[in-house]
Amino acid sequence: MAELDWVQYWFMFPVSIGIATTAMLSGIGGAAMFIPIFVIIFPLLGPEYPLTTAAAIGTALLTEVFGFSSGFVGYYRKRLIDFRSAVPFLIVSVPIAIVGAILLATLKEQEVFLKGAYALLMLALCPMILRHTPPEKSAAPQPAGAAATAVEDDRPMRSITGRDGRTYKYRKPRLGAIGAAMTALGGFLTGLLSVGIGEVIMPQLVKRNRVPVAVAAATSVFTVIITIASASFTQVAALITAGGVNAIPWNLVVYTVPAVIIGGQIGPRLQGTIPQRSMEKAIAILFGIIGVAMAFIVLREFSAI
Repeated sequence: MAELDWVQYWFMFPVSIGIATTAMLSGIGGAAMFIPIFVIIFPLLGPEYPLTTAAAIGTALLTEVFGFSSGFVGYYRKRLIDFRSAVPFLIVSVPIAIVGAILLATLKEQEVFLKGAYALLMLALCPMILRHTPPEKSAAPQPAGAAATAVEDDRPMRSITGRDGRTYKYRKPRLGAIGAAMTALGGFLTGLLSVGIGEVIMPQLVKRNRVPVAVAAATSVFTVIITIASASFTQVAALITAGGVNAIPWNLVVYTVPAVIIGGQIGPRLQGTIPQRSMEKAIAILFGIIGVAMAFIVLREFSAI
């Protein structure tokens, strides 16, 4: 058993803080940014940074569990999480995410397939996020006791009062058949590729159900943490069963985990300081670049076969 170099990945500590902070602000999973670093950047650093795609996915998801757990605590303290609205999404996402994680264990040797699937996912998410235009009026907090506006249907009203005293009013989110299908797909992709659930929950809450952005981000974080925890524990158990304890690069995890815990606290504190739409545009462009880069790697590996 090779001895681990415990200082090899020191640079991932500040990088992980930035990734976790961005994830908390956007409600989108940080694993979407970790995997390109593990799969694209690490090989460029040299052969001493080996990480299989399956190990990268498992490590990213395990790291994300701690980051979103920290973010959950931050949003919980701000009293912005709508737990009741999260339940219908979790009923769909959790079991499907576990199925995806089990499938990853059977595909762990299919490096090109996993990279290709990830490239397609990033290229699909880019235009989807760019098209998402959250209604600004729905994102604005309303004073306590204010009357509901723009009654669109007979769904009951919900009200969340944050720790700062601001009250957000909106109608009970509806999952529906389309929403259930999107959530199932997001859960499956999260289990298989560690990305997907946050990207489908946020648009459903904000765009389809007009939940205020602050409440939507907090509720999305809660939904994501439960889903990714279910998938992560399944993935890590499968990796360890197949490759032993060192199948997980612990000398990398020791830097990413404490860093994302810190970032998970910074993100909720910065909520509202950066326009949500600007954040979404930046992430969409980043996903597009990642998708193109990953697709290039896949084509290069195919041509070498």
